[in-house]
Amino acid sequence: MINVVKTQNKMPGSFVVRSLTCAAYSSRPPRSLPLASAAGLLFRVFCFGRRSLGLIVVLGLICGSSFGEGQYKTTKKTKVAPQAPVSVPSAASLSPAAASQLASALKMVQSGQYQAAVPLLYSLSRRSEFEREKMQIKYILGSALMDLGLNQIAAFQFVEVIKNGNSHYVRQAIEKLSLAADQLGDDTLLNYAVSRIKIEDIPAASKDLIYFRLGEVKLKAGQLSQALDLFGRVPEGSRYFFLSRVNKGLALLEEGKPQEAISTYKALVGYRANAYVTDTNRVVAQLGLARAYYQATDWENSIATYREIPRDHPLWHEALFESSWALVRAARFRSALSNFQSLHSAYYEDFFLPESLLLRSIVYLYVCKYDEMAKVLDLFEKTYGPIRAQMSGFMSNNSDPVAFYNEVDQANNIRLGRPGRTKLPLKVDNQILHEGDVKRAFAYLKILNDEKNKLDSMPNISRSPMGAVGRKILGNRYKNAKIFIGEMTKAHLLEMRAELKDQYEQASFIRYEMINGEKEVLKKRIAGKDAPKVMLNDNIDRSVYAQNGYEYWPFDGEYWLDEIGNYHYLGNQSCE
Repeated sequence: MINVVKTQNKMPGSFVVRSLTCAAYSSRPPRSLPLASAAGLLFRVFCFGRRSLGLIVVLGLICGSSFGEGQYKTTKKTKVAPQAPVSVPSAASLSPAAASQLASALKMVQSGQYQAAVPLLYSLSRRSEFEREKMQIKYILGSALMDLGLNQIAAFQFVEVIKNGNSHYVRQAIEKLSLAADQLGDDTLLNYAVSRIKIEDIPAASKDLIYFRLGEVKLKAGQLSQALDLFGRVPEGSRYFFLSRVNKGLALLEEGKPQEAISTYKALVGYRANAYVTDTNRVVAQLGLARAYYQATDWENSIATYREIPRDHPLWHEALFESSWALVRAARFRSALSNFQSLHSAYYEDFFLPESLLLRSIVYLYVCKYDEMAKVLDLFEKTYGPIRAQMSGFMSNNSDPVAFYNEVDQANNIRLGRPGRTKLPLKVDNQILHEGDVKRAFAYLKILNDEKNKLDSMPNISRSPMGAVGRKILGNRYKNAKIFIGEMTKAHLLEMRAELKDQYEQASFIRYEMINGEKEVLKKRIAGKDAPKVMLNDNIDRSVYAQNGYEYWPFDGEYWLDEIGNYHYLGNQSCE
């Protein structure tokens, strides 16, 4: 019999889940992590904060007037030179009526009457008589839309200015497009913007954003030294500072410099030392530090850091599994088996984690528990055999990306408590929804939907030709985003199916080792050499759990949520 006990501290001390500081998107480590490799435990986190961005609208009244005219006095009452006027196109080619309309639109923007200005600016940009002023009008139109929170519609105005290329508003349009794309979380627009930016032309107020986003582009392209340089330029006071240092640690790990990564993540943990224990940024830093220790083969520090992650944080389950690898590498088999008791509880039955069953069977192999090992391998085949078949069937019967999108969309509805019906097991769909790229894409869909609702709430714009164009832009982007999610879902399913195939092969090898081990045990029994009963890892017995304010009682097969993570394996090993 395998003895498992639960320990529960009598003193209250459970952590309270508090609101997260930002939405963290972390793509999981590879599911197959060889015992001899730690490089797989890398991660990426994308966190998009939301804040109001002040807009600098470069405006000038036609007919000769300009901003900044007049004189200013210092405290010593000395005159200061007038501020240079903003350059605006000449109005000589415009009729008095046209000039008056443009002046009226610009005055509306100056006074913050954006909802009234937007339809007029759009109308003016479509008229041939304003051809010379078109790029200026487009830029101002985009700025006004952005100030209304219509970032996706605004982005298309800036793109048109950038594509034109001949306007002196191009550099400003690139800057605004990068800000809009950052708010949207639209990597395509963002890459379009940053690929056209010259570092020396970046305004000081936007440099931290551009450094961070350029660093992401370089990191994704594998240009690690350039990525490290760009991430290092983001100043500490920036809203992108924390994320830039997280990605810097990732780049260092990919460069094979775990010690430098450890220093980076230690600094981040210290930076968030005064935050709540469930603060996502703090937990992300701890998780990064634990993974860096793992890559450095410092198993004990890795284990200790994983254990600092609070149980009531969404990343705890992931940390618990990863720490099991570190425990196995440190030959702490009893502690690893204790982790599996929580990982494989009914509370996590919708998690796609076939690797954890194989790792559990390997631990049983190490301690010669062949009966338990056989049960785990049988459970692996019983659970993931049908899943593998369902995945293959679904992919054979569907080729349209929209069908793959609909599948994960239904699963997302279920996750959010809305009605939904899936064709694949929920644990498969949930795993895909957990992927970083899919998370970001669904967040983008929500932003588009929110923008459409915002547009509909502005009758002056929504009932105008600009409103019709805006709805078309949002509709096309929504449609394309759904297709993109479908393509990502298909790619993840292909990867998961390939990994399952490989894991089934590994399960066959493990079963062979189990049979071979059982054969050796039988030989020893026939020869009268039974294996001694020895506690796993150390000589601690049950009495230790009754000390220091803990209660001890045997596990009877019933799981309780407040006991998850408090299980301790007390079995004996059967090896000589």
